Amino acid sequence: MASSSVSATQSVGSSEATTLKRRSNDVGWEYGILVDGKKLDEVKCLLCGKVLSGGVHRIKEHIAHIQGNRIDGAIWKERSNKVKGYICRCAYEAAIPFHAFEKDSFKMMLEATAQFGPGVESPSRYEMSETFLKKEVDKVKESLKIHEEEWKQNGCSIMTDAWTDRKRRSVMNLCVNSTLGIVFLTSKECSLDSHTSEYIYEFVEYGIEQVGVENVVQVVTDNASNNMGASKLLKEKRPTIFWTSCATHTINLMLQSIGNIPRYKKVLDQAKALTIFIYAHHKTLAMMRTFTNKRDIVRPGVTRFAFSFLTLQSLAEKKIELRAMFSSNEWEACKFSKIAKGKVAHTTVTSLGFWQGVTACLKVFAPLVRVLRLVDCDSKPSMGFVYGELMRAKEEIKHALSDVPRNYKSIIDIIEEKMKDRLDSPLHLMILSEELSKYKKKEGMFGRSIAIKACEVNDDNFNLANWWSNFGTSALLLRRIAMKILSLTSSSSGCERNWSTFEEIHTKKRNRLESNRLNNLVFVQFNATLMNKSKQDKNIEKLVGSDASLVQDWIVENLENDDTEPGLDCNNNAMEVDEALQPRRSARLGDLDEDNFESEGESEEEINEVEFEDDGLHVIEQYGQYEEIGNDPIQS
Repeated sequence: MASSSVSATQSVGSSEATTLKRRSNDVGWEYGILVDGKKLDEVKCLLCGKVLSGGVHRIKEHIAHIQGNRIDGAIWKERSNKVKGYICRCAYEAAIPFHAFEKDSFKMMLEATAQFGPGVESPSRYEMSETFLKKEVDKVKESLKIHEEEWKQNGCSIMTDAWTDRKRRSVMNLCVNSTLGIVFLTSKECSLDSHTSEYIYEFVEYGIEQVGVENVVQVVTDNASNNMGASKLLKEKRPTIFWTSCATHTINLMLQSIGNIPRYKKVLDQAKALTIFIYAHHKTLAMMRTFTNKRDIVRPGVTRFAFSFLTLQSLAEKKIELRAMFSSNEWEACKFSKIAKGKVAHTTVTSLGFWQGVTACLKVFAPLVRVLRLVDCDSKPSMGFVYGELMRAKEEIKHALSDVPRNYKSIIDIIEEKMKDRLDSPLHLMILSEELSKYKKKEGMFGRSIAIKACEVNDDNFNLANWWSNFGTSALLLRRIAMKILSLTSSSSGCERNWSTFEEIHTKKRNRLESNRLNNLVFVQFNATLMNKSKQDKNIEKLVGSDASLVQDWIVENLENDDTEPGLDCNNNAMEVDEALQPRRSARLGDLDEDNFESEGESEEEINEVEFEDDGLHVIEQYGQYEEIGNDPIQS
């Protein structure tokens, strides 16, 4: 009888405890119960027994010792850290880059998971690779409709390039450029096919049909001979569509050729030998970083010559620190100061002629590098500026060389030779009808003060096509043509940057991806990045890059550097078709062989990787304003 009474009492207590807690997953109910099932506002604290009014929200504030409505106490912090711990563990185990967790899509995923509550299930591998990938492709296509409207209004450019993946499969891609940015259209595996002119033409023709013939103004590619052959085929079928050479590639060829002139090549070789010596040994590298306050003299660039320019600039900026290093007691005590290469490095740094040569090189290269910055970024269409900027660069180079013809003639000849039939097309020159005189004389809307004031500042935020849309009503034909031309890019480098997305997705662990799935993944990732681009920092220097492969020949000795044009051998002779048309990566980012380098007398401390310290992003455009370099600045 007694046992049944106890059992009944326990049953009643259990039932009462159940009724005194709300049916909620809120964490607050772990620390409080209702005083009365009929008074839902009064809650009793299980830790101290105090009765509070305000429901579960008040009990959480009471536990965390918070007054008011801000819940930021012990419970919240404990549970938040638990979630962060799981996120970090996932990142560590799966080797996910930390910056991936800064994306808005990750924050949205966290919010959706929290709103769902306990029991949420993650998608299966099949769902991620098929079901939801296809849904995301459709969603991205829907978000790109605003780009399609821009293509119809102001026209667009088709860009194509080729790449070889980790399984030695050749992949070609198609991108579309407009004032809104670059859109990845599609890719195609072509491992079994030769990259002939006909093959490239057919692929480009497919892209033109997808975008709409009436919307395409030009096709932009590098200067490879098979691309130039495809341009002739396109001109026969579609004479209204231009095929233009990549301005970034062409300007890089100019800079490389100028850099091969003996008087400039001597300085580049000296600078390269200096950086190779410093980076070859841990002791010299650590000594250099000590004197430069942990700043590097080698700075990666987006192209091979951009890197050379940035490194020369870096050397010039650290001239005082480097001279102090090679004159210090630490250098005298260093064993590498006694070897032949150490003595050569010391002679180079303490030589007045070397630093005058660096200044002269920078003054000659800087005008073209400024144009390279203009054409190698996606923030602003450059077609309307590139020709005029090159003419300006030529005059600046002449002035830098004291306006003496024998000093600048070889340089100007190189620029004009590379420009011919590449950067002097009607699109670049923009020679138009008699309506142009109205614009030159500032008649009608062109002469109004608001129109003149609107174009006073020509920076990255100034949209010249919009200016013509607003103030070109006095010359409607000229306005229509100007809006299309001034919305065009002059470079295909944005298409080549697409390969970094391929490389991120097609890693060694994921090299079994089918080409169709790889295409869908790149389509989603590349175009999703485009949609978020407006939120990114626009002040990032365009020439500074992160591809360390381009710096290897400045820190590792005896690396071969192939700077010949596609379709030509080292003697500028035509290559065999099969040889010239091999599957390739972009001509803009030539690959380097990773030869092993053993530092002299320090094999046990061989440097395999170099972590570059931050050296800022500012690129100076004018050099040696207070230094006279004379009529013949560098003796060859």
